[in-house]
Amino acid sequence: MRIMFVGDSQTIGVAGDTTWRYRMWQHLEAAYDGPYEIVGPRHGLYDATADAPVSQEYADPAFPCSARAHLAGWGEGWLHMAPVVGDAVRAARADTLLVALGLIDLGFYTDADQTAVSVRRFLAAAREANPRLRAVLLPVIPNTRALTDPPFAAECERFNELLAKTVADLSSPSSPLLLASPPPGYDLARDTYDGTHPNAHGEHLIAGAFADALHQAWGVGGPYRP
Repeated sequence: MRIMFVGDSQTIGVAGDTTWRYRMWQHLEAAYDGPYEIVGPRHGLYDATADAPVSQEYADPAFPCSARAHLAGWGEGWLHMAPVVGDAVRAARADTLLVALGLIDLGFYTDADQTAVSVRRFLAAAREANPRLRAVLLPVIPNTRALTDPPFAAECERFNELLAKTVADLSSPSSPLLLASPPPGYDLARDTYDGTHPNAHGEHLIAGAFADALHQAWGVGGPYRP
C-alpha cells in the first residue's frame, strides 16, 4: 500500500506542528501489519516567516523523513491539486489517497458547484495516472467563518452533499472511493487552535476519521486508538 496524503493548510501544518499525518503514521505503525509506504513529492511544513513550505521542524523529531511525504499546501485546494495530482500519483506510484480538501476552495476561490467540478477533475487525473487507485475523501469541516456567515455555511453544507454524490457516482470495483464520516464531536473551540487548524486533539479526530474508514471498508489496520 502506497499512501499519499492530499490536503490544504490543515494537512500540511506549520512549523512546530505535529499534524494529523503524524497521527495517521503512528496508527499505521501500531495497527497495520501489511507493508506500506507514505509517498508524495513534498515533505515540509509551512514556514510563516519564509511564506513557503520549507520547514522540517515537526513537533516530534522522531517522525521519520520517509513518513513525512505528502501532497499538501498552504492555501491550496481542489482547484490547485487537480492539475498536479496526476504527476504526483504517477511519480510516487501511489495507490491510496487520503484527501482533506475543500475549505480553502469555498472560502476564497470557488462555490460549491464549481468546487465539485474540481473534485471530478482531480479524480480523473489521479485515475489516469493509476486506474486502480482508491481514495478516502473527508467532508469539509466548516471553520469559525461558518458561525457568522450563513451563505458560507450553506456552501459548505451543499459541497458536502455534492461530494457524497460524487463518491457514489464515481466509485467502482476497480477504483473504489470512500466518503469518510466527519470526525465525531469535532468542536472548533476545543479541537482547533484558531478556529480552523487542528490542535493535537483535532489531529487525532481527523486521523481517526480516515483510519476508521480504511478499517471498516477495506480491512486496513484496526479501529483508531489515540
